[in-house]
Amino acid sequence: MLTAITRKVSSSLANCELSFIERKPIDLERARAQHHAYEALLEKMGAKVISLPEERDLPDSMFVEDPAIVLDELAIICPLGTDIRRKEAASLAAALEPYRKLAHVKFPGMLEGGDVLRIGKKFFVGLTQRSNAEGIRQLAVITEHYGYDLTAVPVTGCLHLKSAVTYLGRDTLLGNRAWFHWKRFEGFDWVDVDPEEPHAGNALAVGESIVFPASFPKTLARIEAKGFRVESLDISELQKAESGLTCSSLLFDAAC
Repeated sequence: MLTAITRKVSSSLANCELSFIERKPIDLERARAQHHAYEALLEKMGAKVISLPEERDLPDSMFVEDPAIVLDELAIICPLGTDIRRKEAASLAAALEPYRKLAHVKFPGMLEGGDVLRIGKKFFVGLTQRSNAEGIRQLAVITEHYGYDLTAVPVTGCLHLKSAVTYLGRDTLLGNRAWFHWKRFEGFDWVDVDPEEPHAGNALAVGESIVFPASFPKTLARIEAKGFRVESLDISELQKAESGLTCSSLLFDAAC
């Protein structure tokens, strides 16, 4: 069964880490309502949502994608790229343990799930401020046993690789190709973000549908023009915390 692990928005969200956008006031209750709508949409699309309690002292803890990578074979727990965020991993590992055996990337390796784009048996991993060469090397060692191939992708214009590029399905990528070394991706078709919407490269594919931010209507139209079914979602308050759509859930198949 499709399963989604999420976490409630932290009361300290206003103190979140920011790298590529300016800080603006965040309406906490509106952010929580938008996150609840995100969880409700995942349920509507057939996922069993496991919503973990908030971590009050960890502002970025709703971004459950970063501390873990969940594969069919195992879950990999990651040391995140900032000291304060490394505390998020323990409770997430406990939540995943009933579903997967666990492996660990170890410090001084640093790796965040937002930098890990998996397409079938291929990993494309962003080399960023948050994921370093040692973290990527350890991921390659762990996953090669299961037949995965890994390509490192330097990223320059945004926080994570998946801030700039995500997989829509049907061998098609959505991306802002100015922000990463896009030629590392061979054999894919592209939907380029609209030039007026540079942050529109993050979309969440769930089954045959694409969940996409309502704040990027021009890029949304480009995705639909490629024949994809799009579910539009307002995450405008969450975007003030440098949020995309992939970062707020871990999606995987689990036994009923």
